Amino acid sequence: TSRGYYSGPVCVIRGLQEHENLKQGDVLVIPFSDVGLPPLFARAGAVVAESGGILSHSSIIAREYGIPAVVSVPHACRLTNGTMVEVDGFTGDIRILDDQQER
Repeated sequence: TSRGYYSGPVCVIRGLQEHENLKQGDVLVIPFSDVGLPPLFARAGAVVAESGGILSHSSIIAREYGIPAVVSVPHACRLTNGTMVEVDGFTGDIRILDDQQER
């Protein structure tokens, strides 16, 4: 829902109390977006959300920040923090990268 490509480590944030876990450039993975999350988008390299659509809050905010976003990804929050992924905001694909390729 927001164009672009990005590769980086996953950081799953299920609530605002976990905001300190997100490092600059992480792929922010959220169950849904609410009005308290946009400040985190400034640190994220990309956003993946379990719910939402083209006009969802997370999609609009990601476009405002110019970062790739893919929404409506079932079970995205099951990803493990630190997992390297590639986010394709053009096609809506999320690909888990082989750990050996990144080292």
